[in-house]
Formats: sequence, C-alpha cells, structure tokens
Amino acid sequence: MVLYDRIIVPIDGSAGSERVAVHAAALAAVHDAELHGVYVVNAGSFAGLPMESSWEGLDDMLRADAESALDKVERAADSQGVPVETHVLEGTPSREIVEFAERGECDLIVMGTHGRGGIDRLLLGSVAEKVVRASKVPVLTVRIEGGDDADEHAVEVPGETAPETPAEAEADAAADSTATADGGE
Repeated sequence: MVLYDRIIVPIDGSAGSERVAVHAAALAAVHDAELHGVYVVNAGSFAGLPMESSWEGLDDMLRADAESALDKVERAADSQGVPVETHVLEGTPSREIVEFAERGECDLIVMGTHGRGGIDRLLLGSVAEKVVRASKVPVLTVRIEGGDDADEHAVEVPGETAPETPAEAEADAAADSTATADGGE
C-alpha cells in the first residue's frame, strides 16, 4: 500500500472547493500525513488593467481572498486532527502547484476539477488538467460540481473516466490533438 507523508491541496476558494479540502484532510488523516494548503495568486490575470486601478488595493484584496480560501483547508485539517501548513504563492497556477509539489517532496496532489468537458474544456483549459500533464507527483482530482449525487463519483482517476457523451468524446479528442499538434499543451 502506498503511504502518503505530505499531501498538497491547491485551493482557489471557488464554490465547492471546501469539498476538496475535506477530501484531502480525510485522506491525510488515514495516511497520518501532513497537509499543505496552497493558494496561487495569479497576478498576471490583472496585467491588462490600467496601472492606477491595478495595484491600488489589489494586493490586499488578493491576499484576503487567499486567506479566506486557505481557512477552508485549515478548518478541514483541524476537524481531522491533521497537521497543516498554508502557503500563498504568486505566478501561473499550474506551474506553481507542480513546482511546489516537487520542490516540497510531496507525495500526492489533491485538487478540484469543475468537470468541464467538450467545448468549455477546449476553450477554457483547466488548471487541474495542466497539473496532471506536467506533474511527476501523482494527482487525485475531486469533482466539485454535481450536487448531492456527486458524492458517489467524487473522485476521478485521470485517464480512466470516459466522457459522458459522444460530443464530449469528439471535443476531447480534438483538444488532445490540438494540444499535441503544435508541440504545446
């Protein structure tokens, strides 16, 4: 049986992200592991704003969002009696998550996925998907949408879940070929 000593849970504070924190904390409790909550401030997404509106109070707002999201991880860890550390990083979310996990010698990344498929996935991309593709550390994704019946199917194993509809399968195939046709992701 694989044992995990250090589990990272990247969290973005979105609706449903508490579900990911609870899942990661429960897993950490079972494995007697330490939990690392990570929030990545993607300051690059505000680069297009005029300078006077960009930075005036923006940093404080982003930090407050980070602390609010990381509180969910702390509460989940406390409820399970799991040691927890929280970290606020800056940069591109997928890159920072992968680098933190590898640099911190983490054994597992537990992160949420919005379960997008088809054209949404093609156009919007996914931090979780980018992490799965780039990480040497195993990644466990937890679907954070779907309501009450999602509890039965909360954990996805990347690459083993078939698309729900033929249209999604077609869009997924197009996204994969697009991602590899130009050598990028």
